[in-house]
Amino acid sequence: MGSTKAEEFSLRDNRIAGYAKALAHPARIAILRILIQRNTCICGDIVDALPLSQSTVSQHLKELKSAGLIKGEVEGVKVCYCINDQAMETLEEVFRELFAVYHSKPSGCC
Repeated sequence: MGSTKAEEFSLRDNRIAGYAKALAHPARIAILRILIQRNTCICGDIVDALPLSQSTVSQHLKELKSAGLIKGEVEGVKVCYCINDQAMETLEEVFRELFAVYHSKPSGCC
C-alpha cells in the first residue's frame, strides 16, 4: 500500500484534514446536529431520525468517533453517543485559524 506522506505536513494540517474527512458526508453532519440538539443520544434514536439503515448509521458513527468528534459509552446493550466538546472546540479553532489566514491575504488572484 502506498504512503500518504501525511507525516510531511504539520500536525495542525493533518488534524484539519482528519476533521474535514469526518465531516465529508451529509449524514455525519446530520448526526452531529442531532447530538448537539439532544446533548446525548442512543444509536437507535439517531437511526429513527435519519433516512438510513442502522448499519449505515453505525458506520457514520464509527467515522465520527474515530475522528474524535463524538464519544460513545456502552449502557447495557445500547451505546449512548455524545459530542466530544473538546474536539468540537478544536475543530472550530482550526477552521477559524484557516479562514483567518484566508482573510488576511492580499486580494487579487487570477
